Amino acid sequence: MVRPKTEEEIELMRENAILVSKTLAEVGKVVAPGVTTLELNRVAETFIRDNGAVPSFLGYEGFPAALCISVNDVVVHGFPSDYVLKEGDIVSVDCGTLYKGYNGDSAYTFPVGEIDEETARLLKVTKESLYRGIAEAVDGNRTGDIGHAVQSYAESFGFSVVRELEGHGIGKAMHENPGVPNFGKRGRGAKLSDGMTICIEPMINAGTRGVYLDRNGWAVHTADRKNSAHYELTVVVRKGAPEVLSTFEFIENPNC
Repeated sequence: MVRPKTEEEIELMRENAILVSKTLAEVGKVVAPGVTTLELNRVAETFIRDNGAVPSFLGYEGFPAALCISVNDVVVHGFPSDYVLKEGDIVSVDCGTLYKGYNGDSAYTFPVGEIDEETARLLKVTKESLYRGIAEAVDGNRTGDIGHAVQSYAESFGFSVVRELEGHGIGKAMHENPGVPNFGKRGRGAKLSDGMTICIEPMINAGTRGVYLDRNGWAVHTADRKNSAHYELTVVVRKGAPEVLSTFEFIENPNC
């Protein structure tokens, strides 16, 4: 059984979600050719700590950084490094915070300078597949409804869905039940109920859906070395319509 959150808990999680969203926006300000991914990590960790929170990824099961930074063919869980971003790269940034006993989690894929048309389409479709999935996060639906919405949309454009990784519940722990796959059949999977808090996070490949694990035991690469995109938002399951706690508004509309 998955315990729905109280309204008080949801408000604490909202604070985390907004902080994560603002952190990603701070990172986005410095994404550019010539910048190392270590610098992106430094910006995020400084901002998180300056706002009284802790970067929840740092030290999680031994993870060495505040951010998962995944460039081009890295799907998720890439390490920040001395890698210098180049024009035409894409960089997926996954960020987590721990604040007042609760977790926040969100991810966004940034273009580095000008990217080619097909890569831009991958980013657009992946983000839209996230919103399609979110629309299904309503009381009485099942996780398969979310997965089906993501999968059917992404595959209609010729892209593929990573199946070895999934979204998740979130709360006092960063990863809680239920798992939220990005593929599936309507009416299947765990039942969603009002007050459940989940992270929906499509990971969509430009080529085949196959992946492999890096020798470092963390980074997941596409098997064909084609690009992969990743977007994630934290959502409260509600009756009628879902409530989205995190936002891309700070990234996409910096004057908001």
